[in-house]
Amino acid sequence: MEINPSSQSVKSLKHFPLTPFRIFRGVLCLAVYLSTAFMFLVYFVPPAAVIRLFSVHYSRKCVSLLFGLWLGLWPFLFEKVNKTRVIFSGDKIPVEKRVLIISNHRTEVDWMYLWNLALRKGCLGYIKYVLKSSLMKLPIFGWGFHVLEFVPVERKWEVDEPVMHDMLSTFADHRDPLWLAVFPEGTDYTEKKCIKSQKFAVENGLPILKNVLLPKTRGFIACLEILRDTLDAVYDVTIAYKNHQCPSFMDNVFGVDPSEVHMHIKRIPLDKIPLSENEATNWLMDEFVFKDKLLADFVVNGEFPHQGTEKQLSTVKCVANCTIVITFTVIFIFLTFFSSVWYKAYVGLACLYLACATYFDIRISLVESQETISRRKLI
Repeated sequence: MEINPSSQSVKSLKHFPLTPFRIFRGVLCLAVYLSTAFMFLVYFVPPAAVIRLFSVHYSRKCVSLLFGLWLGLWPFLFEKVNKTRVIFSGDKIPVEKRVLIISNHRTEVDWMYLWNLALRKGCLGYIKYVLKSSLMKLPIFGWGFHVLEFVPVERKWEVDEPVMHDMLSTFADHRDPLWLAVFPEGTDYTEKKCIKSQKFAVENGLPILKNVLLPKTRGFIACLEILRDTLDAVYDVTIAYKNHQCPSFMDNVFGVDPSEVHMHIKRIPLDKIPLSENEATNWLMDEFVFKDKLLADFVVNGEFPHQGTEKQLSTVKCVANCTIVITFTVIFIFLTFFSSVWYKAYVGLACLYLACATYFDIRISLVESQETISRRKLI
């Protein structure tokens, strides 16, 4: 059988030229986002850590609320500042607090567009990702990934399995909202990776996929086994870009690409997913065959079927959210630089705590909370 990558790999010009104005605006936005992230982390995380000593549940509620405000800056940048159209299609999903998301991985910023969906459902602060552990080392953002309880993986199953089990087991309490996003391909799509994936498929009698890579199933199966009893549904999300031009992080910052992001959502009830590991593995493979066909049709048609399942974001709400975040940040900057020396000491200690907690993966959890969870399961 002939092995070829998808025609989606063809590069084209950016949707908007990189003008001096876009460079200035992008640098300004990045400065605002970094400063707001830093101030939110150093001022809000220590109190949340203290609350966690007494209640993991209420600490998570505080973190979700406060950092959900900050995450809301990104959909505002994408849709209102950069004028990127985010077009949803497929199933019209209800508001659900505990879901597992599986998505294809076209580029380094696919995961950020899931925020646009979560914001529309009022669940932005609940979203978490399984991501490369190296990203936890990013300055400031790595602190945020740790605080938001993203699941770091090394892509070595013997190392990742206990980490995933330990972290996801802390979300067994159905009261804790959770949108967990997994990218089963394990890496972003490129021609070279696609050809390698197809060769592996030929050698092992697996489907030949052109628009996605073969999924790695063990991580998904582990998430499903641990969380199945408390999930509302699984969302199968397929992401594509107009003219098949995959944006980078800096394309988003400067607003030169993409012009359109298309997201097809398939809602899957848990009773439709097999219980046995082998059958669930085959089910996931079938879902990626479906994704491959969906993306092949997108190449021809330029859209997914059944568009228009979600409304546009409210500009007023986006601006209000941005105003709240910036107001908090201005107050914190004033306290840090123009107020008592004790605020400077507090910021220094907060930075030390965040650096140590992230580097050594320190996560406070109480024995009592696990006993409470066990009692609830018995009721």
